[in-house]
Amino acid sequence: MIGLCGAAGGSSQPKGPVSLLAKVDHLVYATPDLAIGVEKIQRLLGVQATPGGQHLGAGTRNALIALGDLTYLEIIGPDPEQPKPKAPRRFGIDDLAAPTLVTWAAKGTDLERLTGEALRKGVQLGDVSPGSRRNPQGALLTWRVTLTSLADGIIPFFIDWGETSHPARTAARGASLIELRAEHPDAERVQRLLNQLGLELLVTKGQTPALIATITSPRGRVDLR
Repeated sequence: MIGLCGAAGGSSQPKGPVSLLAKVDHLVYATPDLAIGVEKIQRLLGVQATPGGQHLGAGTRNALIALGDLTYLEIIGPDPEQPKPKAPRRFGIDDLAAPTLVTWAAKGTDLERLTGEALRKGVQLGDVSPGSRRNPQGALLTWRVTLTSLADGIIPFFIDWGETSHPARTAARGASLIELRAEHPDAERVQRLLNQLGLELLVTKGQTPALIATITSPRGRVDLR
């Protein structure tokens, strides 16, 4: 394992050795229209997402649902209050036809060391960049993140919240992540790269890449992809 940090204890976190679910910081559910994405998740899970905030300059904003003490679902889409950015919006949002679970973020610390160790193992996680946004209450959230997610989003990017209170703490509650798995046409290669990162995400062969999260909610057990 390279440079990963597990989640803090809590009844909704896995017991025993640090498992994959304890390493999941958040799932990224991207949508061409944020209101549509929030409505779809509410229908599926029976939970109304908490407004997150604007990513100024990136042309996006988000809404959140807690999936554990330190894990959440991020619904992210274009921000109608911002002009369209010159660069494409992250997560392929500009090209989406429907809401999709596009990738995930893993918990990390000392991201420069993590990316260096990953590169020596043949995994290019990209540069480390700071980010920030204000929540609806005006509190500033800051983080540092690797900029690359690989293998069609199945290999995550890494995030370090530093001294910022984790967003899951104030997100809407009522759902829990109980499993995360993936499908990919080149499953063996993707599984090998994940293993290099110490991430026990199971990848099986499929015709198209897919990230599948199993979530318990007021609507029962739901597979989100």
